[in-house]
Amino acid sequence: MDKIIEVNQLKKSYKKRRSKEYIHAVNDISFTVNRGEILGLLGPNGAGKTTTIKMICGLLIADSGTITVNGINIREKRLGALNHISAVLEGNRNLYWRLTVKENLEYFAGNRGLSRKDVRERIEDLLVKFRLKDKESELVNRLSRGMQQKLAIAVAMLAESDVILLDEPTLGLDVETGYEVRELLKEIVRDYKRTIIISSHDMDVVQDLCERTVIINKGKVVTDDKVENLLKLFDVRAYTLNLGGLLSDEQQQLLLQKFPQHEYTPDTYESILQINLAKSEEIYDLFDVLKLETTPVESIDRSIVNFEQIFMKIVKGDTADEMAQSS
Repeated sequence: MDKIIEVNQLKKSYKKRRSKEYIHAVNDISFTVNRGEILGLLGPNGAGKTTTIKMICGLLIADSGTITVNGINIREKRLGALNHISAVLEGNRNLYWRLTVKENLEYFAGNRGLSRKDVRERIEDLLVKFRLKDKESELVNRLSRGMQQKLAIAVAMLAESDVILLDEPTLGLDVETGYEVRELLKEIVRDYKRTIIISSHDMDVVQDLCERTVIINKGKVVTDDKVENLLKLFDVRAYTLNLGGLLSDEQQQLLLQKFPQHEYTPDTYESILQINLAKSEEIYDLFDVLKLETTPVESIDRSIVNFEQIFMKIVKGDTADEMAQSS
């Protein structure tokens, strides 16, 4: 698959204030971004994600390692490499609030060396595409946050760069506007053939948009895989059973032996059993335990894993355990 960005053995350290110690913010990170994909670049606070993003955008220089954008080494030809990247930073910091919507587009086109005449048609297309046409004469500081975010992405699109890096693209948006922005991003990849890198704490956004995700923790890449594969890996088949009776001591002992990861909550005449099954066939072992005392099962509900749960498991270092259970 064609690689648009390659990050290889990236390292970045900072010296602590009033100390000889160094903080290794990024410690030997490597990953690639495929042309035409939406990649999630994720990590908890302090993981090294923001430092990595700043190095990709050319805002920080790595201590060692390389970043190539469309085959251009960012250290050797910084401007040439950055011509292929546009960034939309959290907080809409790439907009001028006292200019109108259209003036922002014209201004940033000029920053890229493009004349109004050259981009007139492109600006009109973006105003329509991003549903900003009726707001083109409105000052940016009077727009809703959702409108500002759409304009920020339109400005990034104006440069016609191969890669758009989005930092928290749906932060602070209402549900409807957040959904609209997500649909726009899908259209950008499909219709304009761009590559998008998303940094977000909204796991619904990641699960909806990203085919693949790179998760960084403690300065290292801990996961680089398709979202679909991670969902399968961590699908441990979690069930909640409402029982019409109490489990005997023998049943509870057997459960502890066969299913260490379970939670049993007895009440006066009924009880609740929450249990994780590593393999689907283990459901029969569970029913064998319940059959010992003919314990009535009133209902069975299965919990569906989501990407937020997966992210937390990976950050906590549960990946190896889950892989062992699924093998």
